[in-house]
Amino acid sequence: MNEILNAIRNELKKNVDVKTWETSQNFFKEKIVFHGVKTSVVSKISKLYFKELKKSTKAEIFDLCDKLWASGYIEESFIACNFSYYLRNEYKPGDFHVFERWIDDYVNNWASCDTLCNHSLGEFVEMYPEYISNLKQFTNSNNRWKRRAAAVTLIIPARRGKFLPDILDIASLLLNDNDDLVQKGYGWMLKAASQAHQKEIFEYVMKNKKTMPRTSLRYTIEKMPEELKKQAMKRDI
Repeated sequence: MNEILNAIRNELKKNVDVKTWETSQNFFKEKIVFHGVKTSVVSKISKLYFKELKKSTKAEIFDLCDKLWASGYIEESFIACNFSYYLRNEYKPGDFHVFERWIDDYVNNWASCDTLCNHSLGEFVEMYPEYISNLKQFTNSNNRWKRRAAAVTLIIPARRGKFLPDILDIASLLLNDNDDLVQKGYGWMLKAASQAHQKEIFEYVMKNKKTMPRTSLRYTIEKMPEELKKQAMKRDI
């Protein structure tokens, strides 16, 4: 595995893009560590080297993912996320705790959080929806990324019209969160849910708009018709 790990890192270093290196930090308030490789190239590298792992066990690949996460480089976190998602047909219930540990130990920016949660963890909870109760527990965490994860994990299922009661529960648990990245996370989740359940999400907004942070509200209603947006944004006197 160390040989593949070194090969991946050499490949990343060969594909450094000057403009990407100069601008990567601009997308984050927190300090990140990066090689400066375009996301599209990182995806190609992920697919290329995953083929080299076809004889490896899931445990071995997850161990490699740990090493990639531990580097601190955002591109290596993306490759770890991609590798774990490529294994989705092999997910077992215990894998939830692997993904949770990665959030606890390694996630330190919104992009790594969303890449892991939108795909690997989101796919996992569609397979094992009983673990949505664990996502609800995330909302009590002191870790901002864990609270954001509670919402963004359900983005893709939300677009498919799934888990509406749970989505509304998580939104309510995060409703008055003071962290703007958590506010944006659950607003994004509600926006995704509105694609299949516009009426229910609009009713939720109207019920909660007096206390819902403006950031969350704007994210939630972004895809709604203009008339509904106006009603939602109107301040009651």
